[in-house]
Amino acid sequence: MATGSARYVRYILVAFFVLAVFYFVSNSADVTGTLRTTPPTTTTQNAAGGSSTNSASPNAGKITTDYDPAQYSMPLTHTDPGWNDLTGIRDGPRMNATFVTLARNSDVWEIAKSIRHVEDRFNRRYNYDWVFLNDQPFDDLFKNVTASLVSGKTHYGLIPKEHWSFPEWIDKDKAEKVRQDMKERKIIYGDSISYRHMCRFESGFFFRQELMLNYEWYWRVEPSVELFCDIHYDPFRFMHENKKKYSFVLSLYEYIETIPTLWDSVKKFIKNHPEHVAAGNSMGFLSDDGGDSYNRCHFWSNFEIGNLNWLRSKAYIDYFESLDRDGGFFYERWGDAPVHSIAAGIMLHKEEIHFFNDIAYYHVPFTHCPTGQELRTQLKCHCNPDDNFDWKGYSCTSKYYEVNNRDKPEGWEQESKD
Repeated sequence: MATGSARYVRYILVAFFVLAVFYFVSNSADVTGTLRTTPPTTTTQNAAGGSSTNSASPNAGKITTDYDPAQYSMPLTHTDPGWNDLTGIRDGPRMNATFVTLARNSDVWEIAKSIRHVEDRFNRRYNYDWVFLNDQPFDDLFKNVTASLVSGKTHYGLIPKEHWSFPEWIDKDKAEKVRQDMKERKIIYGDSISYRHMCRFESGFFFRQELMLNYEWYWRVEPSVELFCDIHYDPFRFMHENKKKYSFVLSLYEYIETIPTLWDSVKKFIKNHPEHVAAGNSMGFLSDDGGDSYNRCHFWSNFEIGNLNWLRSKAYIDYFESLDRDGGFFYERWGDAPVHSIAAGIMLHKEEIHFFNDIAYYHVPFTHCPTGQELRTQLKCHCNPDDNFDWKGYSCTSKYYEVNNRDKPEGWEQESKD
């Protein structure tokens, strides 16, 4: 009889255990860092500009605007508490932020690779949203693949035609002759219409898309990028708490053949809007002669973490509209990288621009691999420091350090050898 009672007790305990597991699984949510039990949430913006969704607003229940930073550790070095806490969902506040990607349906497998890098190295512990933008409707394959990989919510936006077309003041015949001339001179993307629409869109419209209006911070991610090191803290929160508005990981010189009159347009803007020029700016990064000419240095904009409110400010909108009216996006081949960089260089205080040495990044053909073997070891990096572009002759990162009166990271001399 005692043996039979013991058997019944075991049955009861097993039953309780099974029920407990079932309850745990069925009630887990993304914000707890355990299991996702419902399909990823997606939002699709329709052709009329509206949107439909089956969830609350972006980052619902996660965004924190009023918090005590001292209450939640943000490990910036290996000696800080929580540095090795790289599993589960990270505790602490969330910024009103999103990743943003401009892509086409054909990019699905290349952006899938980028998403895995971002999720594995960072976002699986923070669950930030992802906005995808396209001048054509996204197909089901693109939506299903990307939504299955992103730990936050996914949103899909259709770019309005007026943001991806020739503005009315552009002489299309003149623009066509420019493209033909650039093709004959073998200037990269010189004959591409879509590339020009992309540069103009990224320069003046991506931050004004309906879906993007929900956010204050963005992290731009393009297809086929790689992240080589763990990210131990929240870069969005770092930007917020340190009053940064723009950031980069790679900088270089622009092709002069693509921007012959860009600086003339910038100087005209400065003359017409001196109120938008910040004291203590980074003009020294952009010009070697006090602003008379452009040295072609710019931040490579395929990686950016920045503040959307700054881009939506009157200063930046005035700047973009002034350049847009001059027609250089179509009569030349102005890139969004120098456009963004010049704006940040003249409108922001030097201290508002940040270089993320600890975010290792690759976009063909350049690599940013953190300088310093000790740092690379702490970050569990798998990049080759010989590939680091930062200290090569065609990089402008040294100039950034000089303008900000900062010491370069230990070991930079070895990596400066071509």
